Amino acid sequence: MSVIVSPSLLAADFMNLGKDVEMVDRSKADWIHLDIMDGVFVPNISYGLPVVSQIKKIARKPLDVHLMIVQPERYIEAFHKAGADILTVHLEASTHLHRTLQQIKASGMKAGVALNPHTPVSLLEDIIQDIDVVLIMSVNPGFGGQSFIEHSLEKVKKLKALIQATHSHTLIEIDGGVNFETGRELVTAGADALVAGSFVFKSEDPEATIAGLKNLKTE
Repeated sequence: MSVIVSPSLLAADFMNLGKDVEMVDRSKADWIHLDIMDGVFVPNISYGLPVVSQIKKIARKPLDVHLMIVQPERYIEAFHKAGADILTVHLEASTHLHRTLQQIKASGMKAGVALNPHTPVSLLEDIIQDIDVVLIMSVNPGFGGQSFIEHSLEKVKKLKALIQATHSHTLIEIDGGVNFETGRELVTAGADALVAGSFVFKSEDPEATIAGLKNLKTE
């Protein structure tokens, strides 16, 4: 199976957001990644529900929504109505994670759990079979364009081993510092999906860059 590519609109041109969404739709990308930040859980603020709703009107690819917010359980239904297809919450921000995952699935969305760089994958042992996607942050969340944290490769390997040992169907998604080199290493380590923001939208030919990520082969 080829790698899933989810371009992050955080790095898009906000003055021409519609055109960038249409570009992703034309491309070989699988999902559209939306980073929602509240300025509390992470030191940055991005777009909110109204923008997600507008993107949904033109997007033909599933919306991969990553909530970097406190108390994400308060907004599950709101993001469902706004058009999220995959809703990912942070383990560090979810006091009752199992309940939150149940609520996400009950709303008809895929349920994801994100881990910050300092959070071990072992904390997912008792809940891995309830998770559709685990999003490993390979940079500190909040800002695009950061350098890839090399230890993320070991986390991917450990998570892959956990998924296989429990016969789970969980996908492994990576966000942060993804390019052709790190992407190839991540896919080799066991990653299923790659989020790429600056690498895609700052490139000379974003569609070709997406195609290149899509065609990465394991070593």
